[in-house]
Amino acid sequence: MTKIRLALRLLAIQRTLMKHGLGEVVRATHLFRPFVRIGRLGFRRAEQGAPLGVRIRVALEELGPIFVKFGQVLSTRRDVLPVDIADELAKLQDRVPPFSPEEALEILERAFGESVEMIFGTFEREPLAAASVAQVHAAKLKTGEDVVVKLLRPGVHGKIKRDIEVLHALANMAERFWPAARQLRPAEIVAEFEKTLLHELDLTREAANASQLKRNFNDSDLLYIPEIYWDYCRPEVLTMERVSGISIRDIDALRAAGTNFQRLAENGVEIFFTQVFRHNLFHADMHPGNIFVDVTDPEKPRYIAVDFGIVGTLSRTDQTYLAGNFLAFFQGDYRRVAKLHVDSGWVPGHTRVDELESAVRAVCEPIFDRPLKDISFGLILLRLFQTARQFEMEVQPQLVLLQKTLLNIEGLGRQLYPELDLWATAQPILEEWTKERTNPRAQLMRFLSSWPEISEDILALPGLFRRALENAAQDAPNGQELAAHASENSMIANAGTWTICGAALLMTGVFWAGLEIAPVWVGFVGVASGIVLMLWPRRKLKKGDDTT
Repeated sequence: MTKIRLALRLLAIQRTLMKHGLGEVVRATHLFRPFVRIGRLGFRRAEQGAPLGVRIRVALEELGPIFVKFGQVLSTRRDVLPVDIADELAKLQDRVPPFSPEEALEILERAFGESVEMIFGTFEREPLAAASVAQVHAAKLKTGEDVVVKLLRPGVHGKIKRDIEVLHALANMAERFWPAARQLRPAEIVAEFEKTLLHELDLTREAANASQLKRNFNDSDLLYIPEIYWDYCRPEVLTMERVSGISIRDIDALRAAGTNFQRLAENGVEIFFTQVFRHNLFHADMHPGNIFVDVTDPEKPRYIAVDFGIVGTLSRTDQTYLAGNFLAFFQGDYRRVAKLHVDSGWVPGHTRVDELESAVRAVCEPIFDRPLKDISFGLILLRLFQTARQFEMEVQPQLVLLQKTLLNIEGLGRQLYPELDLWATAQPILEEWTKERTNPRAQLMRFLSSWPEISEDILALPGLFRRALENAAQDAPNGQELAAHASENSMIANAGTWTICGAALLMTGVFWAGLEIAPVWVGFVGVASGIVLMLWPRRKLKKGDDTT
C-alpha cells in the first residue's frame, strides 16, 4: 500500500470521527492535526445533538466491517462502558443497515445461474437481520423446509482489504516507532486477524464449520447447531435450517419464560471449555447477536448458535499449556504458572521463575473465591500486560481468538448471572480433560491411531542407515579410514536398532502396567528392560569415542 493511500485512508477515518462529533478521539491520535479544524468546520455540527453512544455506533458503521466488529466486542464489556453506550453498540451485532433487496436477488441469481423463483419456494425480500459482512433472509425450500439464507455484502472484499492494509501499516509503524509495541507483536496479530476475516468471507467454509460443530454436539442438551443445506450453499451464499429461540440479550423475555439463569450461565462456560479442550474447535464469535436460547424446558435451557464464520483451534501443545495454566491458577500454584510460561517459550528462558511467580501472584490472588460480579477483568488484564512488559512476555497471535472469546464469555456471564463463579465452573471440566489426557488407556488409543504413520517411519529406518553407511564409505579417502568409518557406522546402526527396540519395550511396559494387565510385574520388567536397552548402546558409543 502506498503512503499516499494510507494517508488518505487515515484522513478519511479522522474526518468520519469529526463528522460525528468525536473530535477528542482525533486529537488523541496526534495524527493529521492540521486537518482537525478543517474537519470541525464541515462536519461536527451534523451529529452534535445525538447521544454519544449513537454517534459512536454510526461512526463505526460508516467506517466499515472491521470497525463494526471492534464495536461488537466492546458492546459485551458493560463493566468498562457506560450502559447507554453498551446498549447502542449492541445494535451493531445484527442491526447494521441492510443492502437493498435488488442486490440480494442479484447475488442469488449470479451464484446459482437461475432466477430466485427456480431456487426457493419462497424468498423474503426484506432481511431478518444485517451484520457487518452479511445479512440473512427468510426463505422456504421447494421441499417445504423453513430456512434462512445468508448473503455476503456487495463489495465487502474490497472494503476489508483496504482496512487490513491500513492495519498492517499501523502495526509496522507501531513496531518501528514504539519499542513497547514490539513484544505485543502487532504485525503478527494483524496477520492472524486478516486470515480470520478472509475465512469469514467464504460462506462454504462457514457451512463446513457449522457441520463439524453440529457433529460435535449432536447428542448434547447444551447446544443446538442448525442443519446446513449444502445444495443451496455457495462461497457467497449459505442456507441453513431456520431455528427459533429467545435472543440471549432479551433478559426480560428469558425471565418471563422462567429460565434458570444460573444453569444457563454455567452451561455457557461448559460449552466453551468443552469446545476448546475436548473438541479443539470453538465458536469464536460468541457475541449476543449470535446466541439464542431454547426454553422449551426452562430449567434446562439450551443454547442455539448461529454465524460460524469465525472458529478457533489450538495446537496440542497450546492446549496442554493452557490447561496447565488454568488449573494452576485454580489451585493457587503460581510457581507452576511461572514455570509453564518459561517452558512454553512465552517468556524468555533466562527469566527468573521466582520473580515471575511473585508478579503473577500479585495479579491473580485477588480473584480467588470471589463471584464474577466482583472481579474487574479490565484491571487484571491491565496488570497482566504490565507484567508482560516487565518480563518481555510476547503476545501469542494464535491465542488472540481464544482471548477474544473469553472476553465475550465474561460479558455474557455478567448479563445472565452476575454471581457466576467462572473458575469453579470450569475447574472440573479441565481436571477431567487432563486426567483423560494422561490416562494410559487414552494414550494407548492415541498411539494406535497414529500407528500407520509410526510404522511407515520404522520401516524407513533400515534404508536410512544403509544410505548413511554408503555416504560415509564414499567420503572415506583410503582403506584404513574406510574400515574405521565402516566400524563406526556399524556401531551407530546397531545403537539405533537397540534404541528403537528399547523404546518399543519401554512403551509396551508402560501400557501393560498402566492398564493393570495381569501379571502387572511384567509391565515393570518391560519398562526396566527398555531403559537398559536404550542406555546400553550409548555406553558402547561413549567407549568407542574414548578409544579413538
